[in-house]
Amino acid sequence: MSVKQDLKLPDASRILVVGLGLIGGSLAAALRAVGVGREDGTVILACDPNVDEIRLGVEMGLIDTGSTRLADVVEGATLVVLAVPVLAMRSVMGELAGLISQLAPDAVITDVGSTKAAVRDIAVEAFGGLPPRLVLGHPIAGSEKSGVAASDARLYQNHKVILTPCANTAEDARQCVETLWRLTGADVFSMDVERHDQVLARTSHLPHLLAFSLVDTLARQDERMDIFRYAAGGFRDFTRIAGSDPVMWRDVFTANREAVLDALDDFEVGLKRLRQAVAQGDGDGMLATFDRARHARHYFESLLNKTSYQAEYQMQEPNSLRYLVAPGGSVSGRIRVPGDKSISHRSIMLGALSEGVTEVTGFLEGEDSLATLQAFREMGVAIEGPHQGRVVIHGVGMHGLKPPAGPLYVGNAGTAMRLFAGLLAGQAFDTELTGDTSLTRRPMGRVADPLREMGAVVETTEGGRPPLKIKGGQSLKGIDYDMPMASAQVKSCLLLAGMYADGETRVREPAPTRDHTERMLNGFGYRVEREGDTCWLRGGGRLSAAPIDVPSDISSATFFLVAAAITPGSDLVLEHVGINPTRIGVINILQAMGADLQLHNQREVGGEPVADLHIRYAPLKGIEIPTDQVPLAIDEFPALFIAAANAEGITRLRGAGELRVKESDRLQSMADGMTILGIDNTLLDDGIDIVGKGGEAPNYGGGRVQSHEDHRIAMAFTIAGLRASAPIEVDDCSNVATSFPSFVDLARRVGLSLDEVREEAV
Repeated sequence: MSVKQDLKLPDASRILVVGLGLIGGSLAAALRAVGVGREDGTVILACDPNVDEIRLGVEMGLIDTGSTRLADVVEGATLVVLAVPVLAMRSVMGELAGLISQLAPDAVITDVGSTKAAVRDIAVEAFGGLPPRLVLGHPIAGSEKSGVAASDARLYQNHKVILTPCANTAEDARQCVETLWRLTGADVFSMDVERHDQVLARTSHLPHLLAFSLVDTLARQDERMDIFRYAAGGFRDFTRIAGSDPVMWRDVFTANREAVLDALDDFEVGLKRLRQAVAQGDGDGMLATFDRARHARHYFESLLNKTSYQAEYQMQEPNSLRYLVAPGGSVSGRIRVPGDKSISHRSIMLGALSEGVTEVTGFLEGEDSLATLQAFREMGVAIEGPHQGRVVIHGVGMHGLKPPAGPLYVGNAGTAMRLFAGLLAGQAFDTELTGDTSLTRRPMGRVADPLREMGAVVETTEGGRPPLKIKGGQSLKGIDYDMPMASAQVKSCLLLAGMYADGETRVREPAPTRDHTERMLNGFGYRVEREGDTCWLRGGGRLSAAPIDVPSDISSATFFLVAAAITPGSDLVLEHVGINPTRIGVINILQAMGADLQLHNQREVGGEPVADLHIRYAPLKGIEIPTDQVPLAIDEFPALFIAAANAEGITRLRGAGELRVKESDRLQSMADGMTILGIDNTLLDDGIDIVGKGGEAPNYGGGRVQSHEDHRIAMAFTIAGLRASAPIEVDDCSNVATSFPSFVDLARRVGLSLDEVREEAV
C-alpha cells in the first residue's frame, strides 16, 4: 500500500508545515524517510519567519519550497500542521483564518501544541468557532536542540502522540492526522482536552519546572563549582531537561497556568510530608514514599505496555499476545509453581492492617498481587520488595491507612476488588476501586448488597459492576448473612468489614469455600469462630504482625497436573503445593477420574497444609463430578475440562453456575473453544457434558480459540495441545501474567512446545 493510500490524500497533495523548527522539521524528515514526496508526488511546504531556516530546510531535502509569508504557500494546501509555540498560535491562526478560502476543499488543520485548552480557545477566537476539520494534537517528543538543523527523522519513533478531538471534529479528519503521525513511527492515542492538560502538567510541565528551579538554585550558590564538578549521573539525568528552550517553556507555563499550579500544589504537599519525615527521623514514612515511587514507575509501565486505556492509568493496547502450541510433547521433571494468589492477596491486606512488621516469603509476583501491593502503597503503607518472593510490610494498624490520591486500580484481580470493598467500607475516607476491561464486566452486587446491609455506602455502575465508589466514615453494624451462592470472596469481604463493625458478623455458606481469610486472621491474632457452615467474628479487634510463608498455588499447579495426567509417559513432581481442605477439589476429581496422583511430604506451613504432588500418566475415565466438590475446584474447571476431553466416556458437571461470572463466562468460553477443536460437548445453564475419546492417540484437532482475556482459559487450551493432532492458537493471552507470570517458561521446561506471538492491535 502506498503512502498516499495510507494517508488518504487526494492527488497533488500539499502538506504545509508552519514553523520549521525541531518539531516541524523532524515531521518533514520523518515523512520524507517513508517516501512522502518522492514516491507519491506529494509536495511538502513550509512557512517560517526565519528565511535561513527555510533555505536550510530546502538544502536538507526536508521541504520542496517555503516562504516567510503564509500567503505565499497556503494555496491548495490539503494538510496544514501548525508547529509554532503556543503563544504564537494566536497570530498564526488569525492569519490562517483570513486565508482559509485558499486552502484545498476539505483541507485538514492540526497543531503540535503541548497545551490544548489554550489552542482550542485561540481557534474559536480566530475562526469564530471550532472548525470541524481542525484536529488538535500533541507529539510527546523533543530534544534540547532546536531549529531545523536539529531535525531528526526518528524523533517520533515509539513516542506517543495525543490527539484531542472535540465533539464536532470530523472523523475522516481525525483519521488523516492519526495516519500522518503513525507514518512517523509514533503511537497515537486520543484524550479529551482538559484531561490532556491535567496529565501533561504533571508528567511533563512540572518536571521541567522543577529541573529549571533546581539548577537555577544550585547555580546561584557559593559552592556552585564543586556542586556541578562532582554531580553524579542522577543529577545530570534529572536536570538534563533544564537545557530545553526557555522561551518555549515560558509560553507553556503561561498557557497551561492553572493545571501547572494545581500540579505544583500537589507536589508541594508531598514534599512537605517528606521533609517532615526526614526532620523527625520517620524511617517508615520515608520508606513508604521511596518504595511507593520506585515500584509505581515499574508497575504502571508494565500496565501501559499490556492493557487498554482505563480510568486514568492506561492507554490503548499496542500489542496482543497469542500462544502458538505445537501438537504433542511430553511432561516430566520437578518444578515449583508460583505462590498462591489468594494467600498473597490476603498477606498484603492483613499485613498492612496489622501492628508491627510482617515478612512474607513465596509471594506471587503476578500482576494481580502486585496491584494489591501497589494499592496499599498508595494508601501510605511502607512495603519493601517484592524481591524473589520476599515482601516486608510495615503495618499501620486497623485505622492507619491514608486516603489515596485517586482511584485504586486493581487490574484483573476480582479477589482484590471484592476484599478491598470490605476493608475500605470501614475506613474514614472515600475510595474508588477500578480495574481492567475484564474486571469491569464482573458483578460486584454480591458484595455491595450485604455491605449496604451493614451500613456501608457503596455505588456501582449499571448491573452492579465496577468501578465501586465507597463512602468513608460510615458506622457499620454486624449482620447475619446467608450467602445465596458459595463464594470465598464474598465471605472474606464481609469478615473484613466485620472487623470495623459494631457487634458480631456471621456468614453462613451453602457449601464449603476456601478458608484462607479465617486461617490468616487467626494467625494475625484476630479470632474467627466456626461452627458447621457458619463463621463469625466480633468487630473492634486488632491484628498483630506475623510471618507468612506462601505455599505454591494449587490453581496454578492444576494446569501441570492435568498436563501430566493426559500425556502418555508423563512423570512430574510439583513441590510445596498448598492443599488446604477447601481447595483440593481438583485433586479429588482427578483421582476419581483415575489419575495416578500421590501426595508426599505433607506438612503445615504458617497454618496452611502443603505437600509435594507426584503425578504420572494413567488412563482417565469420565465421571459425574460430585456437587460437593464443585466449590472446592471452582477455579480449576477450565483445566479439568481438558482432562475430561481426554478421558474415556462422558464427564458431567452440574451446579457450577459460578463459572458464568468469572473473568469470562468460563462455561461458554470453554464450550466454544472445545467445539472449535472438535471436542464433543453439551452446554447447560449451570454445567456441561464433555465426551472424551480416551486412548493414547490425539483426541481432537487444532484451531484458533479465544481466551476472552481470561488467563485460565488461555492456559487450559495451551495444555490441550499435548493431545491435539494439529497446532492450537490461543488469542489474548496477556492476562496470564495476572496469576502465573512464569507459566510459559515452566511449560517449556516440562516439555510443551509453546511460542509467544505479539501482534499489532488492529
